[in-house]
Amino acid sequence: MKKTIIGIDVGGTTTKIVGFRQTKSGKKELIAPQFVRATDPLTSIYGAFGKFTAENALELSDIDRILMTGAGAAFITKPIYNLPCRPVPEFSSIGVGGLYLSGLDEAIVVSMGTGTALIHAKKIDEYYTTEYLGGTGVGGGTLIGLSKKMLGVDTIEHIEQLSEEGDLSNVDLRIKDISRSRNYQTINQNLTAANFGKLSDLATGADIALGITNMVAETIMMLSVFAARNFGIANIVLIGNLTTIAPIRSVFESHAETFGVRFIIPQNAQFGTVIGAALNQHVEQTADKSNHS
Repeated sequence: MKKTIIGIDVGGTTTKIVGFRQTKSGKKELIAPQFVRATDPLTSIYGAFGKFTAENALELSDIDRILMTGAGAAFITKPIYNLPCRPVPEFSSIGVGGLYLSGLDEAIVVSMGTGTALIHAKKIDEYYTTEYLGGTGVGGGTLIGLSKKMLGVDTIEHIEQLSEEGDLSNVDLRIKDISRSRNYQTINQNLTAANFGKLSDLATGADIALGITNMVAETIMMLSVFAARNFGIANIVLIGNLTTIAPIRSVFESHAETFGVRFIIPQNAQFGTVIGAALNQHVEQTADKSNHS
């Protein structure tokens, strides 16, 4: 029987883990992904591994190897429980994971985590080509940091709850606010002209929470649209933790038609990078086009 391959994505305080086992037909079967939180990467890695193997009734003898990615992967310098363990590039893992989850052969894959990375990924037969296009420091870290400073709220759950009651008309300046000129008549009137460009003294905490969330989502959205246009493709796959936040998702859903692209948030999108790490074979990485983070 083919043994299980484990993928681990090591963040600062959150570690994601997934497994693939090969079926009798030769296909790779995904074992439900999991994540754990801890105060340091080593605790998180071993906690995730222990939880995952216990809940899926996996013995060490069932595991073929462990593939690791993420900033915290450097903390592992020796085998885990004597199992072969090696690092794989995070950017190629993003690309592979996005294509696998979406079922596409080519796409711009956007990883929306603490920051944001954009990858052009392409699959030919069993081989992948991934190219890091650049990124932005705007992401989940921006959302939490600004919300903490401006609202005293620093959990995604509370930010999302606040945003549900928000009204962007009290925060953002939109095209329709400045569209008396005929020059703007062909543009979607609901597009943002300036984030926080119409901030009212009467804006509530909910309005501001929605404004921050909208600014983060729109920044990522426009970068991904420009990347897709550069390659002449329409499919943009979104992965990472921000894909689970309703007001973030709604920004992409409401503007896809405007820009002639297709935003795809597949099932298990928040685990895209770790899934890509476990599948990270036959991958060719192209040199970066940008020095952005």
